[in-house]
Amino acid sequence: MIWTTTPWTIPANQALNVHPEFNYALVDVGDKLLVLAEELVESCLARYSLEGSVIATTTGKELELINFRHPFYDRLSPVYLAEYVELGAGTGVVHSAPAYGVDDFVTCKAYGMVNDDILNPVQSNGVYATSLEFFGGQFIWKANPAIVDKLTEVGALLHTSIIEHSYMHCWRHKTPLIYRATAQWFIGMDKVPTSGETLRKRAIKAIEETKFVPAWGQARLHSMIANRPDWCISRQRNWGVPIPFFLNKESGELHPRTAELMEEVAKRVEVEGIEAWFKMDAAELLGDEAPLYDKISDTLDVWFDSGTTHWHVLRGSHPMGHETGPRADLYLEGSDQHRGWFHSSLLTGCAIDNHAPYRELLTHGFTVDESGRKMSKSLGNVIAPQKVNDTLGADIMRLWVASTDYSGEMAVSDQILQRSADAYRRIRNTARFLLSNLTGFNPATDILPAEEMLALDRWAVDRTLLLQRELQEHYGEYRFWNVYSKIHNFCVQELGGFYLDIIKDRQYTTGANSKARRSAQTALYHISEALVRWIAPILAFTADELWEYLPGERNESVMLNTWYEGLTELPDNVELGRAYWERIMAVKVAVNKEMEIQRAAKAVGGNLQAEVTLFAEEALSADLAKLSNELRFVLITSTASVAPFVQAPEDAVVTEVSGLKLKIVKSAFAKCARCWHCREDVGVNPEHPEICGRCVDNISGAGEVRHYA
Repeated sequence: MIWTTTPWTIPANQALNVHPEFNYALVDVGDKLLVLAEELVESCLARYSLEGSVIATTTGKELELINFRHPFYDRLSPVYLAEYVELGAGTGVVHSAPAYGVDDFVTCKAYGMVNDDILNPVQSNGVYATSLEFFGGQFIWKANPAIVDKLTEVGALLHTSIIEHSYMHCWRHKTPLIYRATAQWFIGMDKVPTSGETLRKRAIKAIEETKFVPAWGQARLHSMIANRPDWCISRQRNWGVPIPFFLNKESGELHPRTAELMEEVAKRVEVEGIEAWFKMDAAELLGDEAPLYDKISDTLDVWFDSGTTHWHVLRGSHPMGHETGPRADLYLEGSDQHRGWFHSSLLTGCAIDNHAPYRELLTHGFTVDESGRKMSKSLGNVIAPQKVNDTLGADIMRLWVASTDYSGEMAVSDQILQRSADAYRRIRNTARFLLSNLTGFNPATDILPAEEMLALDRWAVDRTLLLQRELQEHYGEYRFWNVYSKIHNFCVQELGGFYLDIIKDRQYTTGANSKARRSAQTALYHISEALVRWIAPILAFTADELWEYLPGERNESVMLNTWYEGLTELPDNVELGRAYWERIMAVKVAVNKEMEIQRAAKAVGGNLQAEVTLFAEEALSADLAKLSNELRFVLITSTASVAPFVQAPEDAVVTEVSGLKLKIVKSAFAKCARCWHCREDVGVNPEHPEICGRCVDNISGAGEVRHYA
């Protein structure tokens, strides 16, 4: 007894499957003997409304190759052993139609059934061939009831019922699908060519020579290649690239001049287009031989089309011979392409050139909403890229992509994009500040050599160089989210939170051509030249705009340039080196934190209304003393003084910096109308009653001399 949900496959039955280790029973029900899995006897008899007794049992292995007669055709179906037989719904005996099931096909082939022996009465339109007895010309779904009636007629049906269950279907049209064995063309994975190395071995070797980003992609593609069957490259479609073969009607063999005929077809397609093959009469190429051959109408698998693009694309710009075909530096696509484009490109590259058409493979995930759900129109959670471009701009979309770890699924929503927009504004505003402070700066005449720059400016250029080295590494490994975060942090912290804030005074109050101002502008110029190149691969439009306004002679686009080479490194032996400025930054952060508290309490207004005293232990005190009068410019306070740590009063604030306490008070002096510092010498010069002595000197005197900040 067999159980099936697809009666339409019974006309093509060619075997029965049992599990070799299950026990099977011969059950006497009066007018017939039933073979059932022993474990299912009771449930089957109940379903059939029968009573019976077990008169014999045996294992499935003992039933192997016993023949049973087909219920309504004059042929035999042998028993084949199969471990996929289960003891769920059914009888423990499975009917096998090798033309309509993968497991059935594989099992029958394993038992020696050849392709020509496989019965396949269902045509490509889902209709039985007219030659099929009883059901010829019927559509398979409509034939189901007729087959049930035929089983009843011959006394072979014990029970029928309607059930609902999952069934494979077209994802687009939602219509049911069937498996159907057809004659196809294959690329052999394990055929041994004259070179002695199979395509599978060549492909696995190429995978081992390829760099994968992320690294787990290598094992995934390796497993797919190692375990895949031969590649079926033919499709039965009425569109696509044709397979221009002629097969002998009797032998089924290819025409002996196949290579020559393919070249003739290619020449016609080049002139007339892809339809040339489909419109061509075989006699045009075969002459008197045409009646002996069938012209094949199959087309190539589209993955073969996409998988051979390396031949056309790479050889178009780098002509090379068959032997040494070129390789792309990088192929990148979604993770599904391990079984798609990456896969087919690998196989065709190895077949043609003996190596993969790429040196590196980068795999990215897919976009989901902020809750991790797949985007769907029905859920209403789709983010349309065009809408983002129209509202926020293309660079915001690009920045979001760069800021996301693409190795997994990538979440996007309006809120997430808004955060990208906020980050973009920080980077753009930093660039605007750099540009605005380069007004009047000519690199050809105004740039200072590194050894003549002020210490803080040299540090800023050095910090830019160190970051550029990190970015080179991140870009080289396609870690764009690291590029984004480090550029953003650089704009927020080292530049916006420290350096740019400090040099505002120099930029706005010192002489236009003073060394203090030119030193800062030199640093800003170097930083700008580096920054515009850093952001170019991500913020392409912004970078091109910035490039247009940078001073100095330059070519037409930032995209034609590579890393900036004008950055200089701080020597290890310089007095105010990297570690020194790191400590000073920490002190400034501590002062700013307390300043915010004082402002909130309305004890002071702006920073320049404040006077700060730093109570520092000996080592830190020595560091702070090196800045001398420049300390107030670093801290952006009107006055900054250093005192011994032990002299700190009880109301001094304990900071997070080891060995540092501080106290902030509001300045009692008048505010300079020019530099906004509160200084005791404001109004001392009767010719300039509203400004301080430093500003007077910068306006009408020799100008102040700055050493550090």
